[in-house]
This record gives sequence, C-alpha cells and structure tokens, in this order.
Amino acid sequence: MTTPRLSDLLAIDTQGRARLRPEVHPLDDLLDRDIAGVLTAFKESQRRDFLATVGVLDDSAHPLSRRLAEVGGTGLDAARVRDLFLTLHEHVMEHPVWRHPFFRRVFEGRMTRAQLVRFAAQYHNQIKNTRQCVATAIGRFHTLAELPEVANRERLSEFVQIVLAQLVADEYGVGSHAVETYPTLDQMLGSTTHIVMYGQLFDGLGVPLAGRNPPLLHGTADNVLTQRLLAGDPAFTPLEALASVGLGMEWGVPEFFSLLLGGIIRWARESDEPLTAAHLHVFIAHVRYDVMHAIAVTLMTALFVRDESDVARVKAATNTLMSARYGMMSDMYKDVFGEDCAGPAEIGLEARYALPDRRIEVALRAARARVAKGTVVDEDAYRHKNEVPFVFA
Repeated sequence: MTTPRLSDLLAIDTQGRARLRPEVHPLDDLLDRDIAGVLTAFKESQRRDFLATVGVLDDSAHPLSRRLAEVGGTGLDAARVRDLFLTLHEHVMEHPVWRHPFFRRVFEGRMTRAQLVRFAAQYHNQIKNTRQCVATAIGRFHTLAELPEVANRERLSEFVQIVLAQLVADEYGVGSHAVETYPTLDQMLGSTTHIVMYGQLFDGLGVPLAGRNPPLLHGTADNVLTQRLLAGDPAFTPLEALASVGLGMEWGVPEFFSLLLGGIIRWARESDEPLTAAHLHVFIAHVRYDVMHAIAVTLMTALFVRDESDVARVKAATNTLMSARYGMMSDMYKDVFGEDCAGPAEIGLEARYALPDRRIEVALRAARARVAKGTVVDEDAYRHKNEVPFVFA
C-alpha cells in the first residue's frame, strides 16, 4: 500500500494497484513493467513524438519549414528526415547500454540505503559534467568551421547554436529576460540548475555536503572525458560533436532515468523511506525534457547529413559515447554492489557498434594524463592506464 509519505509520487487505483501520478511519470504502470517493456514504450512514444514534429515539414508554409528554409539548399524534406530518424533512433535505442545490469538491478529495487547513497554520489560526478559538453559543442559552429555547403552557412550555424544553447539554458535553469525583468546577480546565481535538482535527492537521502563529491571512478572519468573530447576536440568534426551531445546523450536518457526513478520509488516504498517528488525531481524532469531536446538536436543533425558516409560518422559518434557510458555503469556496478560486471568488450557487442578508427583511444589516453590532482580514484594509475572502454572494428 502507498504510505502517506509517498502520496505525491503514488496513487492507488480502484483495483488496489500502486500507480505513478501523471505529473511524476507518463507511464503510470511503470512499476509493473519489466526493463524490456519500459524500453519498448519509450521507443514507441519517441517515434510518435518525432514523426508528429517532422510531419509539418510536408507543409512548406508551416513556420518551421519556412524557418529551416532560411539555410537554403538543404533538401530537408519530411521523408528524408523521417528515414534518417528511424535509422539512427533504432541504432541508438538497441544498444545494450540501456539494458545495463546496473539499471536492471536498481529498477528491481535490489539495493540497500548505503548502496543507493554510494550510487547517487558517483552519478553526481557524471551529471555535473554533461552540460559543459553541450556548451563546448556550441563553440564548434562558427564561421571558420567545417560546415555543409549551403547558401547561408551563418544561419545554419546559428540554428545549431540556438538549439544547443536551449539545452544548456535548461540545464542551468536560466532563460531570456527583458531589461525590466532582468534578474539580479543573487537571483541569477539562485537558478534551479540540474545540480540544484540533484541536491534535492541528496537532501532526501540525508547525504551531507561532504559526501556528495567523491573522486571519480575510472569509468566515470572516462565517460566524462569521452563526452568532452567528442564535443570539443578538433580530432572530431562538428557533425560528430553534434551527434554526441544529441543522439548519443538524449534519446536514451528518459528510458534509463525512468528505470532509476522507478527503482528508487520501489525501494522507498518497501523501505518506508520519506522520499517525495521534490527529492526525485531531477529524474522526473529529465524524462520529459530530454525528449524535446532529442527532437530538436535530431532536426539539426539532419541539416548536416548529406550521404551514407555522414550517417556512418553519426553512428560511430553515438557508438563511442554509448560504449563509454556502458563502461562507466559497469565500473559503478562494481563499486556500488561489490561485484564484477562485464564491460563493453566482454559482452559480445554487435559488430555495428564497433568503432571504425582509434581517434578516441589516442585522445582519451592523452586526456587521462592531464587530470587534476585529487579528482580521480587512484589518479596515478588512471593517468597511466592503457585499457579503454571501446571495441574497435
């Protein structure tokens, strides 16, 4: 039964079943589904949402069509965008990272309070770095950048900047203001950023400030560095940067955040923990916002994709990011649960997810050597580490 302390998360239906409230999650029966059912539901809903958005491109008079036409010569018709989306969305969502054993175990509620706290602190190390990768990617789109040959390169560049800037604004909880309503500095610094939201989870679990920022695990550091390298290192193209902060990050987030949210609610109900929707708001918000983010970035990606070689580059960029995330979650599983967990190279990763070149291997090893003192667990070993969380073709 629902305890009063979970009443803003759960409601009991007429058949006595616990259901998530609509403001908490779009799947009210989330706790009754298995991990495959959650993944399927998000794949289907994301297809519907994206195709509904793209459908307006069939109408040349629609404001979105007219806006995109300002770029000139893109050939961005609805059929081409639909085909590209279906290809890339299936590729991303079928990657095994979204069914990782860590997510499965948490979703089933098989954890202790200490394990949940340990996970929260380590995942905090990941989430507080992601938004900076998006900000880094914005700088890749400028007048001197390698961009498609279109009539108005500056407008194309600006459109991408606008979409990525909106992602960053959402992460930092800021927006545009008229001069009359411009916030004071204290109001600006008091923005509800995603880190502030995450702090609400720590508050609910009773984690003091001193326990919220431990040194990064090697897998987490690799994932953070991989995200930053794809977004900003000149070894990777602007298209690859865009793919990494959009398709590689956004489509899978609502699904695995749903698994984390459902598992924490399940654990709180069984443990009679006094968690509230406010404590779990960082998960609730990501489920909704990241779908809109993914749609917008996918449309921008479509402006850059010209042929199958571009599609292959996008897939390789997403593969790189998803492999690093898989390695991070395997490392986190071992740290949180004290049990070994296979990484990308040991799970029989499909050939379509192998990387076609070793640029990221070279860049990651160089980036490891530059990590600041005290930021990574056993930093000296990390700086000289040779293994990478990738499978190469």
